Amino acid sequence: MPKEKFILVSLKEEESKELAQIITNRTSRKILDALAEKESTESELSGKLNIPISTIHYNLQALLKAKLVEADEYHYSKKGKEVLHYKLANKYIIIAPKSTFGLKEKLKSILPAAIIAIAGSFAIYAYSIFQKEIFIGTQLRQARTFAEEAAVDAAPLAVEIPHSQPAIWQSVLHEPALWFLFGCIVTLILIIIGEYIYHKRNR
Repeated sequence: MPKEKFILVSLKEEESKELAQIITNRTSRKILDALAEKESTESELSGKLNIPISTIHYNLQALLKAKLVEADEYHYSKKGKEVLHYKLANKYIIIAPKSTFGLKEKLKSILPAAIIAIAGSFAIYAYSIFQKEIFIGTQLRQARTFAEEAAVDAAPLAVEIPHSQPAIWQSVLHEPALWFLFGCIVTLILIIIGEYIYHKRNR
């Protein structure tokens, strides 16, 4: 299961107060700055920052609880003790007001879908541009060949081409990436409205 790339907290939750206390703590900030350069153990942080290891341990536990740092790797010391390697969690912190229909849960479920929708739209747009370039290149090569074989008909053909160009609105209507993005936006809006109505009725 992929890890979430953001931490979503409400201004009215105790979690936001704890997070604010951790971020404003001078020792915690020093630890975060050190881990931004290189992942380290408690003893390495203690030596580098010249801070007692007990203080380092206390602040690291708070940072772990706040999900600002991770300790997925470890090694064993000469005494056979497990030594954790700490590193930054690389997560975005999103602070939002608490709503009556669970804004926190809705954002957690909708944000990934919105990101996928935007990425999908760009992918479709890039593919359509690539296909258009291939089509235009083919048309130009065919026109060049035709002009070389029938120079007499080249001038009338050059005059007719601009009249066959579609209008701007027609190009928009036939743009698959725009329709895909529009469909995703409409779907997300309908989901939000549906969830709002459901929670309002069940309050």
